[in-house]
Amino acid sequence: MKTSIFDLFRIGIGPSSSHTVGPMRAARRFAASLRDAPAAAVTVDLYGSLALTGRGHRTDVAVLLGLSGEEPEGVDPARVPAILAGIRSTGRLRLAGGLSVPFDETRHLRWNGSTTLPRHPNALRFTALDAAGGTILEEIYYSVGGGSVVKEGDSQPLAESMPPVPYPFSNAAGLLEQGRESGLAVWAMMLANESALRPESEVRARLELIWRTMRECTARGLAAQGHLPGGLDVVRRAPRMRARLDARQTPGDPLEFVDRLNMFALAVNEENAAGGRVVTAPTNGAAGIVPAVAHYYREFIPGADDEGVLRYFLTAGAIGVLYKENASISGAEVGCQGEVGVACSMAAGGLVGALGGSNEQVEHAAEIGMEHHLGMTCDPIAGLVQIPCIERNAMGAVKAVNAARLAMQEDGQHKVSLDQVMRTMYATGLDMQSRYKETSLAGLAVNAVEC
Repeated sequence: MKTSIFDLFRIGIGPSSSHTVGPMRAARRFAASLRDAPAAAVTVDLYGSLALTGRGHRTDVAVLLGLSGEEPEGVDPARVPAILAGIRSTGRLRLAGGLSVPFDETRHLRWNGSTTLPRHPNALRFTALDAAGGTILEEIYYSVGGGSVVKEGDSQPLAESMPPVPYPFSNAAGLLEQGRESGLAVWAMMLANESALRPESEVRARLELIWRTMRECTARGLAAQGHLPGGLDVVRRAPRMRARLDARQTPGDPLEFVDRLNMFALAVNEENAAGGRVVTAPTNGAAGIVPAVAHYYREFIPGADDEGVLRYFLTAGAIGVLYKENASISGAEVGCQGEVGVACSMAAGGLVGALGGSNEQVEHAAEIGMEHHLGMTCDPIAGLVQIPCIERNAMGAVKAVNAARLAMQEDGQHKVSLDQVMRTMYATGLDMQSRYKETSLAGLAVNAVEC
């Protein structure tokens, strides 16, 4: 185990963890390294998927914010327009609050959509130049999914090396074996592992902050009216859905939970598409599934409580760790199966954990959640995290609940293991043509009429 659950659940802003959050973190780190350098200019080159869909994913905005010293966890979405206006009106950018350099986006920010660097489709090259145009410093970063960033020459994402933990595992079989030997549930092992990295009180506090941020995001998404930015003229659906559900004159619909699940997921991902504050879970494009199922647990399960929510997030986090370390959570690398599919798998396993199911049932639910997303492409229309992304979150949330219910009808014995389905997902993603992996060059992105 090399990943903390807090590397999966991160507070940031929309619309994309790999195309917005990751580039912002990379740009901020590069700018910080130039505090004492005599830089006269900075250039940024975007490659592959970042260049092809970066405008729709606001990668240019993220780079400007990061170079200015802003971080995804702390930047106020309401301040972003003013920060950008200041840079664009003056033609100057203050690097992380220090050195001021000229910055003209038409010259200093370059989109190289026809070039992909070998290590990952999401690549950025930062170059600092002196007054004579000579290179002072050049660094390449890869945004590998979920907001994680790897610098060229490093083997691990930034700040993701971990000390030993009491219940280490490298795959699902190992996680189940640790459970059999210790007699502990998945969530309890994860709590012990996280508590080896920081005090248990801090683990609980951080998970409560994650859940509170998710609830606040849902509330904003249920209240905000109007159209989403970007040019597709997509109308927010969650507020209208809430109004209709609350106004029902004939209560008692046995499938109301499905409508509510849809509503919660749409609310979060519409807020993400608008550039609001969200929690990657494990990515921004799939950020609606985990909170939607958490809302379902709290509102529709008798006896649900805060400890159940804790069990939910710890168990879901364990599943997410498995995917991050054994496959991928990057749509640009393996398609949407690595985003919505992983989020569904996490939520399914997490729900079983919250409900007190066995470790074997957790693993089974997670396997079901992914098995029925295998091969899903990432083909956002106009490069925006809107169509089909928002609705896919609603479908993924419903699948997650059904996967948990299917698994809890059995004793955990099943033919296809989670490890096998993870290997299948990763191999399928590598076999998938690159134009179906967050490039907007195929699929719905070219076959659906933009309007």
